[in-house]
Amino acid sequence: MRYVITGRNLDVTEGLKSAIYDKIGKLERYFNPDTEVHVTLSVEKDRQKIEVTIPVKGNIIRSEQVSSDMYVSIDLVEEIIERQLKKYKNKIIDKSQARDSFTVEYMDNDYEEDDSVKIIRTKKFAVKPMDPEEACIQMELLGHNFYVFSNAETGEVNVVYKRKGNTYGLIEPEF
Repeated sequence: MRYVITGRNLDVTEGLKSAIYDKIGKLERYFNPDTEVHVTLSVEKDRQKIEVTIPVKGNIIRSEQVSSDMYVSIDLVEEIIERQLKKYKNKIIDKSQARDSFTVEYMDNDYEEDDSVKIIRTKKFAVKPMDPEEACIQMELLGHNFYVFSNAETGEVNVVYKRKGNTYGLIEPEF
């Protein structure tokens, strides 16, 4: 695997690089050697955060972990990605397409699916046209973390969501 390691608000030391190569390197058995792994380390006050993104054909495998120690965050992110990979393997439909990104051993191995997705409730509601700011207010009034609405300006279905630090995000479709 090829690593692209960047640091935000911190210098990426040889010790950190070594820990990344050790821990994330355990995932090499799943990927072909030319797979690129993007690792971003950042520090905000006492929060040590690592983001790992692995683009594979048709999908992105990603995890983000935060703790008070960067080495603990690195350990956590490796476990999460390995769990995602085992789950992802059972969801791959087009195995010939996936072979470009993954090793033969990974593709030939069957992993037990430990937690399947179960939809236990379906909600239906009228999607009212409004602007994103109004949607944020509606979300706050309902006490939810996200809100689906029809954007009055574009006519498309959008989602607003709460982010850390009392900020909001907007998801718009891209065609």
